[in-house]
Amino acid sequence: MIDRPEFAAIPWWEAEPSRFARDQREIADSFPELDWHGAGAGVWSGRLSMWPLQRPEPAGLTFLLGGHGMQIEIAYRQAYPMVPPRIFPVDPRPEPVECTQHRWHVNGDGSLCQFQTDTAWDPRDSVCDLIVKAAAWRIEYALMKAGALDQMTLHGIVSDSSLDDLITITGQHLDSPDAHPKSAESAQSVDAGEER
Repeated sequence: MIDRPEFAAIPWWEAEPSRFARDQREIADSFPELDWHGAGAGVWSGRLSMWPLQRPEPAGLTFLLGGHGMQIEIAYRQAYPMVPPRIFPVDPRPEPVECTQHRWHVNGDGSLCQFQTDTAWDPRDSVCDLIVKAAAWRIEYALMKAGALDQMTLHGIVSDSSLDDLITITGQHLDSPDAHPKSAESAQSVDAGEER
């Protein structure tokens, strides 16, 4: 038997120090509410702002989200940046049945499904792009729970403002004294009656 040298596994951030520095810098600039924990392959955790998107926040968002953004854990894997980190919603946490239905965009392990294909992640991409998508997922999740949507959109709302009016209408409805979850039909009928 040939003696082979044993190599100690090193964390990805030691193998990719420039990428680790980039992630630290970008997250500190864009998401200062997140904290880094070096256990395992590393985790960022904390509560996101409600609207980290690049367009004005729709009225009613505060009521739609109950006044706070989503609490998340971003779990790296040792193959990062070749593979993306997984983002887990902590609060709100999807119900087990929601992890089995594609319309919620949640994987079976409870992490967010952020890509249509396995090859959609480019190792040069910023982790902050995933975090913004996660914050936007939270908004669509709230619309689904309120009955204003039957399923989440294919490409999300980060660069698509078509749901902004629905966010406003649903949030205003939830703020009303007689608030109760609407069906998708009633949300659409209210939306159809609004002037654009």
